[in-house]
Order: sequence, then structure tokens, then C-alpha cells
Amino acid sequence: MNKFSFDLQARDGAARTGVISTPRGDIRTPAFMPVGTAATVKAMLPESVAATGADILLGNTYHLMLRPTAERIDRLGGLHKFMNWHKPILTDSGGFQVMSLSDLRKLTEKGVTFKSHIDGSKHELTPERSMEIQKLLGSDIVMCFDECPALPADRDRIADSMRLSMRWAARSRDAFGDRPGHALFGIQQGGLERDFREESAKALIDVGFDGYAVGGLAVGEGQEAMFGCLDFATDMLPVDRPRYLMGVGKPDDIVGAVARGIDMMDCVLPSRSGRTGQAFTRHGVVNIKNARHADDPRPLDEACSCPACSNYSRAYLHHVFRSQEMISGMLLTWHNLRYFQDIMAGMRGAIAAGTFEAWQAGFHSTRAQGDIEPL
Repeated sequence: MNKFSFDLQARDGAARTGVISTPRGDIRTPAFMPVGTAATVKAMLPESVAATGADILLGNTYHLMLRPTAERIDRLGGLHKFMNWHKPILTDSGGFQVMSLSDLRKLTEKGVTFKSHIDGSKHELTPERSMEIQKLLGSDIVMCFDECPALPADRDRIADSMRLSMRWAARSRDAFGDRPGHALFGIQQGGLERDFREESAKALIDVGFDGYAVGGLAVGEGQEAMFGCLDFATDMLPVDRPRYLMGVGKPDDIVGAVARGIDMMDCVLPSRSGRTGQAFTRHGVVNIKNARHADDPRPLDEACSCPACSNYSRAYLHHVFRSQEMISGMLLTWHNLRYFQDIMAGMRGAIAAGTFEAWQAGFHSTRAQGDIEPL
């Protein structure tokens, strides 16, 4: 079986490009992972997601453990077969969703007990159980179990949470064991505090992981604070391992994160926005629901080759959204995912060519021009 590995191929400033190799295929970095929460990227077929340029998807441990259950997915051949996605899959640990979605949760040193948001049934999630669930799912990249406090929070709360997460990380490493071809990522915590981030990074490096995530950001602190944290937090992580920023984000968040040394990102934004009539384009966000598009025969983005831009007008997309037709969410989600993957491809090429700074300037300049004028 092929091993998990990371080949860092080029740098331009702090920005990096390379390839993560897994038995299920290569992941080109910087990489954006579409979110397939419940074993589906909403409004998309798996082959359509692949056609946008995605090398890897994210699945959600919390949602899948509750429905249809990890045990059922395992009996049916694992998550890849179950959802007909044969490229790599990363699964999160479930910790963030337990904290943000579940009522009547109880946090202890052992783990978290909580009630399902679906039917109120009681469950326990520990580092050991999270590793067991992710093994049953068969994911290629597994995330260690952690706690993620919402920001802002006081230093004592952040410190206690971070240190608990580091103890859970060590337990996750022990429970993960030796699984050739599969990778376990540690998650750096510490809020916006430099000293806590450094303490967390050292603890994770002492345990040893295949990759390292920057967790606890994109939880309400704002872009300026997030970038300020990444300016020091990313450099604390090993140079020779992938660096993953969890839950990010908007196009300019992604570009700014890559400029600060991040290799992987995920976010529900492209699909969620597509279902609510928002399209991300090179010229900014287009709200297709607006009446200005009702008679517009032009494409969403003349430079995009996705089906929505190649085959349909703004007028048609406006019509099907207003009519609440399913094709609206399908086409806009496809477009958004393709645009995000085009950003990643553009950055990979620019970093390899040593022109990332110029690429960034062009990216921001084009977006600042705003959407095309109404007819």
C-alpha cells in the first residue's frame, strides 16, 4: 500500500505549493476541500464535484455518526463506496459540531456527552470513539478530537481548552495506532494568543502527526484578527508537513491564508451560498435574486467555463431562482465550487512560477472593480 506523504515543491514568500500523496490519489496544494457534511456535497453529484477540480472532500463525523451511523457505512463498504467518491476524504473529529449544535452537552476530561440535534438521543464522543468512528468511515485523513471555544473568550478559558485539546490529541494518537496509507492530523489551538499557540504547537510536535491544522479560527474573530494570528501561528508548525486552516472561507480569506503558509482549507460557503442565490465571481459576489439580472443575457462570469456560465444566462439563473427550481442551487453551487478551485489552481501556478505577489495584486484588483454594469 502506498504511504501518505507530502512533497513541498515550491515556495514564494510564505506561500507554498506541493502534492499530498495518498493511496486514493494525489491532492494538489494549496487545496480547497468542498464540504460533504452528510456524505454529499449539497446539490452536486460526486462526479460533478470532481469536474470542478476538487481532489479531496470533507466529511463530518458528528453528522455521520448520528445518521446513518458509522457502523452502517462500514457494513456498506465505507464512506468512499457509500457516497461514490473515490478520491481522498478528510473527516473532522466531530468536536466543533458537538460544541456548536448539541443541547445539554457535558464536557469532562474523558470527552463530551450530548443529545442529538436530530432525535434527542444521548451520545458520548471521546478521542477514542472519534478515532473509531473515523476508522469505520474509512477516511484517508483523520482529525484528532479537540475542543474549540468560540471567540472572544478570556485567557483562562482559552488556556484550559487548549490544554485539554492537547491531552485529547495524545489520546487520539494512541487510539489511531498504525494505519498505513491513512494520516492523522493534530489541531493547534490557543485562540489569538501567541504564547498559547506556541505551547500548543510544541505539544503536538512532541506527539507527532502526519499533518497539522490551525484550529479555533473563523469562529467570530474577524479577518484582520485571523490574519494576525496566522502571521505567527503557521510558522510554529513543521515545514515538511501539510498545514490545514479549518473552516475557511471567503475567497479573500483563502488567498490571505495561502499567503501566510496554509496548504489546505474547507468551507461550506460555496455550496450554501449557491443554494441562496449568491455566486462568487472574479468581480465579486453576484446576488442573482436581484431584479437587475431579469433581462440580462450575459453569463455570470465570462471567464468561467462551468455549465452555469457556459450554457445559461443571468436572466435564466434569475428566473429559476425566483421560481424556486432545484436547478438554481445546482448550477450556482457548481459555479461557486469551480470558481474556488480556479482560485486554487491560479495560486498553485503563480507560486510555482514565483509570481504569487503579482497574482494576488491582480486578484484583489479585479474584485475591487465590482460586478459588470447592468445593461
